[in-house]
Amino acid sequence: MPAAKRKAELSAARVVHETSHRLRLRLGKRVGGYAHLAAQVDALSGVKSARLNASCRSLVVRHDGQAATRAAILTTIREAPPDDAGADAAADSGADLGQVVLSVGVLLASFVLPPPIAALVTTANVAGVVVRGARALTDKGLSVEVLDAIAMMLPLLRREYRTANFTRVMLDLGSYMEASTVRRSDRLLRQLLRAEPEDVWIESAGGEVISVPYTQVTEGSRIVVGTGSQIPVDGVVGDGEAYVSQAAVTGESLPVPKERGDPVLSGSMVDSGRLVVVAERVGGATTTARISRYIQQALSNPTGIQGESRRLADKRVLITLLSGLGVFALTRDWRRLESVFLVDYTCAVKFGTPIAIKAAMFRAAKEGCLVKSGLSLETVAAVDTIVFDKTGTLTHNTLEVTDIHCLSDDIDEEQLLAMIASVAEHTSHPIASAVVSLASRRHLAHMSHEEVDFIVGHGVASTVDGHVIRLGSRHYLEEHEGVSFSEVEPLLVQLMAGGRSLLLVSVDGRPIGIVGFRDRVRGEALRVLRKLRTLGVTQMMMITGDHPDKAHQLGEMLGLDRVFADQKPEDKAAIIEALKAEGRTVAYVGDGVNDGPAMMAAHVGIAMPRAADIARATADIVLLEDRLEGLAMLRGLARDTMRLIRTNFRAAVIINSGILGGAALGWLSPAVTTTLHNGTTIGILLRALASAGPESKER
Repeated sequence: MPAAKRKAELSAARVVHETSHRLRLRLGKRVGGYAHLAAQVDALSGVKSARLNASCRSLVVRHDGQAATRAAILTTIREAPPDDAGADAAADSGADLGQVVLSVGVLLASFVLPPPIAALVTTANVAGVVVRGARALTDKGLSVEVLDAIAMMLPLLRREYRTANFTRVMLDLGSYMEASTVRRSDRLLRQLLRAEPEDVWIESAGGEVISVPYTQVTEGSRIVVGTGSQIPVDGVVGDGEAYVSQAAVTGESLPVPKERGDPVLSGSMVDSGRLVVVAERVGGATTTARISRYIQQALSNPTGIQGESRRLADKRVLITLLSGLGVFALTRDWRRLESVFLVDYTCAVKFGTPIAIKAAMFRAAKEGCLVKSGLSLETVAAVDTIVFDKTGTLTHNTLEVTDIHCLSDDIDEEQLLAMIASVAEHTSHPIASAVVSLASRRHLAHMSHEEVDFIVGHGVASTVDGHVIRLGSRHYLEEHEGVSFSEVEPLLVQLMAGGRSLLLVSVDGRPIGIVGFRDRVRGEALRVLRKLRTLGVTQMMMITGDHPDKAHQLGEMLGLDRVFADQKPEDKAAIIEALKAEGRTVAYVGDGVNDGPAMMAAHVGIAMPRAADIARATADIVLLEDRLEGLAMLRGLARDTMRLIRTNFRAAVIINSGILGGAALGWLSPAVTTTLHNGTTIGILLRALASAGPESKER
């Protein structure tokens, strides 16, 4: 076939039904990647959902009804590379619910149909599996798919139609469960990757503020962003002052003051104030878009180990086949050949392993961990290095007061704290919240004051009993208000070296106090890290966007092996890749948008329960309770599960080898062989199911 014609055929898509908000398309023939194609469509602005039936090459898209959205859908499908398969190829081949229902129907029909018709229906039912087995044999040699085909062909040739159809039901049901789980996880991720807003406010050349579609924003546009709004572009502040929370992008725990000339990143939130941002990078060039693109690329080009069950099962395929052929070559006894081929090492492993993993996932959920796949559980068992994000992971998203220093003899600690809290309670800044909380716990009386003046990005000021009190950063008090703290320079240096954030206080132009803060470390953090070491994790590390002094002080407190401070979002994934290149098996634990690439780069990503939506969707595992104990529980559970799988495998090999020997020697008839083999499988399945019992094993 000419290359041009083949490309046209692969890329073709035909609308078979359409309403104002819904499209049903029949996709062209593709080498693979139907699911990834659906992912691209689902990620388009204006698309509400994209549901794929790969076996029918059908894609149903619900959208907003706009002509531009419809055109974008069709363009995306027609321009997609025909061989864009990657990680989605497995999902493409998964059975859908219709196939499961059909297989069950054929099984039930085989109980009542006359033998000739039952033979015809069963042949049609198992034909697809036989064809897949033949293709697998051609593409990758002997594998479980080959034995799946043999497992259905043998009973079909022996006219045991119910057995053949039951085997098909089991295969389809397992395939459907796996494929549907992958689709749900990927669909959530793709929806969350739509980071671009639909409309933004821009300042026109005449000074008028108007709303325009995000797609019309260009470099140089002046974007107006108010309190509570997300900054949609990377750029520089052209006007205004504000506190900007960058926690979701850089991991910094405190809102950062921004004023004219300061750079800002897309995905940051304006905590208080108003900014006019001059756009420097828009659309796909922004920070959040780069993070999203990294995640999509990682999904399309997966790395890592294969599932435990398939590896173990594939290793035994050759044993069964060679044993059967050897027996037949020596005896010419079709009965012995049939008996040997009925000894399938893979059954107990193929069905027992997923049950053991699902049982472990069920137990993990009951104890506060959502594990999205068996591969994730397997990888957790092998992890030797855990890398933590700081804010929201090893620490809470709040601050605590650690130091209160009075710089004047005419004021004591409680008076200073009461004065600060009385003024600071009018702002939602984390530093203010920490002071107000401490004053409340000490039951300090409120001090009356005049109206509070908010100096956005710097601090606050008010008048108490006729005295002007100012709270804020050193830059604000010294550079803007002329209050010098040089006499206490050694104290300031000492506090900052200890990782403290500082609030400086002045009254009537003279310094009267310094309050130090630090991130509130999780009470269980040190205990959990020690427990993880006893469970075989050899390296504990932390990556943060915080200042090195603060980061290393926390690292020493928790006994971490390495600390990476002052890191940008894109640096995190590079650090993980470097650790992997050293031969480490790495888990990453985080909670921000900026943690998405690191989670995808790690062998397994773990998100905290209050994580950003994109981090929760990207992660392989999500902790459902806001405590780190789930990590130790999960590590112990994963190791126990992998140990159970391996002991089940050894038991299956030993017992089935005995059955195989008996069948080869002619001591066991096909009926006895089947009974013993299935009995072994049932025993292993029951043992796997028992691992989901309510009792909590001590780890």
